[in-house]
Amino acid sequence: MKKIFNKETLMVSIFIIIQTIIFIICGANKSYIHMDEAYSLGLASYHTVGIQDNEDFYDTWHNKEYYEDYLAVNDDEVGQYSQVYENQKNDVHPPLYYLILRFAMGFSLNHFSMWPGIIINIIIYAFITIFSYLIIKRLIKNQEHVKEKAIIVAFMASVVMASLTNVIYIRMYALSALNILITTFLHMKLLETENINYKLLVAIGVSALVGSLTHYYYLFYLAMMYLVFAIKYIKHKKFKNLISYTLTMAIAGTLSILIFPYSIQHMFFGYRGQGVISNLLNVPMFLSNIGSYILKIDRFVFNNLLLVIAIIMLVAILCSQKKEKGEKNEFIKIMVISTAFYFFLVSVASPWTELRYVAPVCSIIFITVMYALQKLLKKILDDKKVNILMIILFIAILIAPFVFKIEPEVLYSDKKEIVEQLKGELNVPTVFFFNSQNNRFLDDILLFSEIDESYIAKDLEYTEENIQNILKDKDLSNGLVVFINEGWQNDDLLNVVQKATNLTNVQHLKRLNACDVYVLKSE
Repeated sequence: MKKIFNKETLMVSIFIIIQTIIFIICGANKSYIHMDEAYSLGLASYHTVGIQDNEDFYDTWHNKEYYEDYLAVNDDEVGQYSQVYENQKNDVHPPLYYLILRFAMGFSLNHFSMWPGIIINIIIYAFITIFSYLIIKRLIKNQEHVKEKAIIVAFMASVVMASLTNVIYIRMYALSALNILITTFLHMKLLETENINYKLLVAIGVSALVGSLTHYYYLFYLAMMYLVFAIKYIKHKKFKNLISYTLTMAIAGTLSILIFPYSIQHMFFGYRGQGVISNLLNVPMFLSNIGSYILKIDRFVFNNLLLVIAIIMLVAILCSQKKEKGEKNEFIKIMVISTAFYFFLVSVASPWTELRYVAPVCSIIFITVMYALQKLLKKILDDKKVNILMIILFIAILIAPFVFKIEPEVLYSDKKEIVEQLKGELNVPTVFFFNSQNNRFLDDILLFSEIDESYIAKDLEYTEENIQNILKDKDLSNGLVVFINEGWQNDDLLNVVQKATNLTNVQHLKRLNACDVYVLKSE
């Protein structure tokens, strides 16, 4: 009987433990949250999509618990999941990730914590590494030391900056990355299957269902994967396979719509869907987006070494003396086609050029580039030299973030100081002069969940009288903190606040994602 804990399992487990330690260190150093992370927590736990929808949100003094309530599950909310579905109906994403997040948040009741979301992603990335390993092992199955090579590349794919970002970013993109890898692995097995394998088709159908209920962009990858396999079946006249495969996808799609029918509205009639259609007609814009995403891939997937890798590949091509094409790998072509199609459509569809939108295929990109690099090097070098060169490259990729000062995109180390200040010596009455035309309040909700008393002044006419009315009976002996978002004349507003409060010393604390923060003191 084969041992459960064999050498292969032990090797994979060790690398997963190492990456988990790295993830925990990154999570412990995360200092802030993006507004979409705040949305994740609120959509999973709150009674409405946005806290700003509350009638008492604006023009009222609130304590920090008021804002923390949006970011946490309270005792009286345990076991309540219906609002997750309702919130997603009113938002733009399917509900599966939020249900999982809601469950995890139940282990940290009554207070905000980043750890439920981060721990979910750490667990997901253990499976991402496993499926990356299984995919790579199949791609290089005829090479020596297959298992060792496969786990090293899988581990590297899981610890580049894109993956570290994905782990500590409290959104659905890590789960979507896992869905894509599982879909890829199952289709690799399907490619190797001559006859109809109903168990495998069921697994593919379940994977498609889960992926479609996680993020709509997953469907870009799945659609191209389906199209390639459909063409293959037609070409080889395997019409029974085609019918079975197509029925599998049709059933998965039907179940997805039955579970969450609002996906039709989101994808085709919502503002995101309409945005995709308009972007398709704007060729210069999406070409620019493609360039921007390539730069993102360079910085976060290859840690600024993509140009070096491209040069090595070019040299290998120019120096190659081997005329034979070598062993063909049909599935690597399918992976490249599906990934390129996803990358192109995301460049068109995404409302902003941000790493998160391509994060689900970053592991696939890393794997395919490393596979291609190794294949090219083998044409000019023997196996030993190729292995040495690949190891040197991997070490360089691991060191590069320290050299180029790259950190996970949502680590926010530059905001650590202001969080500590507003929790500590600057935890004083705080007024946010809020221009509702530039509504990104959730970018700053973490700070307001730490401030004892705060006031959101919506579209206020900033006169001395109005400001004095807001601050009536407030103790300003230790100063006043002022937030100002876009749309105001900051200097003019601050001059009026100074006159209204007699706080003559103004210091600019920080420029945040969508606002400026100042502290006013009497001296």
